[in-house]
Amino acid sequence: MNLSWPALSPGPPNRREFLRAGALALGGLTLADVLRARAATGSAAHDTSVILFYMWGGPSHLETYDLKPGAPSEYRSVFRPIATSVPGMDICELFPRQAAIADRIALVRSLHHEINIHNDAAIEVLTGKRPSRLDPTSSAKSEHPDFAMIASRLRASTASAMPANVGIPGRLHMTQPTYLGVEHQPFAAGDPAAEDYAPPHLKLAAGLNAEKLSDRRGLLGQLDRMRRGLDLHADLEATDKFREQAFGLLASPEVAEAFDVSRESDATRERYGKNVWGQACLLARRLAEAGTAVVTIYANTPKSGPEFTNWDDHPDNAGRPGHFAGFMRTRLPYMDHALASLVEDIYQRGLDRRVLLVAVGEFGRTPKISYRSATGSHGRDHWPQAYSALLSGGGLRTGQIVGATNSKGEHPVERPLSPQDLLATIYRHLGIDPHQSFDDFSGRPMPILNSGEPIRELV
Repeated sequence: MNLSWPALSPGPPNRREFLRAGALALGGLTLADVLRARAATGSAAHDTSVILFYMWGGPSHLETYDLKPGAPSEYRSVFRPIATSVPGMDICELFPRQAAIADRIALVRSLHHEINIHNDAAIEVLTGKRPSRLDPTSSAKSEHPDFAMIASRLRASTASAMPANVGIPGRLHMTQPTYLGVEHQPFAAGDPAAEDYAPPHLKLAAGLNAEKLSDRRGLLGQLDRMRRGLDLHADLEATDKFREQAFGLLASPEVAEAFDVSRESDATRERYGKNVWGQACLLARRLAEAGTAVVTIYANTPKSGPEFTNWDDHPDNAGRPGHFAGFMRTRLPYMDHALASLVEDIYQRGLDRRVLLVAVGEFGRTPKISYRSATGSHGRDHWPQAYSALLSGGGLRTGQIVGATNSKGEHPVERPLSPQDLLATIYRHLGIDPHQSFDDFSGRPMPILNSGEPIRELV
């Protein structure tokens, strides 16, 4: 059954508006799944949040945060660097707004690993675990949960109706909650840039009377009848505790308000950008402020259309001939506007200790530009040996660069760092000990991370 959330009214919703279903689907989850997870984990111990701007496809470090203007022409960035408000921190010319607030960001230029396959690299970057078998097809699945799912397991709260793990607009298919349980998959929020945006909502099952939903006893009675009639895996316990939690989630004004981006002024929405990335960053800020532990923005492309492609900027990317610089020149300003607006809001709203922003992909791009004579296409291919990340907020020491690559951007020569180090930094902010373990399906204890330490220059 495909269930989703209702359209949001400008004010607190009534029960009839907010409950239209007999079961709850948070990214395909049942109500029972969510309630069982919350009952098992108890209240959240921390109110910190992480917003991950995940650039699926692998952005070029040479065209974003690690330009090499002195390299030979076949290596150097196709864009020129510009100075920022932090001396010595030069970034892409298409990032003027980020340049102006560089004192509020930190760049890590020395991340690296060994996997040059999109899905498998993403699995290592997001879970901290290298897949036991590499799969060059698009069917690779994680054997371990990613950090957002772990945060959901440890940070889900009975005190708040807010989902702990949200993906905008949806979720990546290669990371799975595995032995944590399906209830820790992200809540798929949908595209907040859509004109008629409303997050996936609930729908009334056959036989449920919408008029009675404004009455609490009628609601609980209908939930019980729904449970008996729809067989939700026999997991919806008919207890006052579970029913009260269910009602709190379904009728919560805080959830409705957090997802309602229309509450923001037109000026704010324009500043972020009326596109998927801009509105996703704005929604992410609202959700983090409301208490969601992890919001992942799957930043593939800001808009649809022939002038846009994803971050996989090899020759003939998406079957389109031409120079990748043209596509990046179109794409990068959207990223600049969205991230800079998010950073500005995090600090202006006093969230810079509570909310950590991380912008990263699964790898970088080959230092040497490739050319395909048959189509006249230029681009850079997969390159896990060096890539960059941007961080902001989280109480970190910003206004600095950590690590460095060699003169051609080929590999780290100063402070080499791993995906596990970046994850350890994220877990530290979330108040999660990465040395603790969960039992896998065979009963073996699996530590959250097998290696990695928080990046000391930042913390």
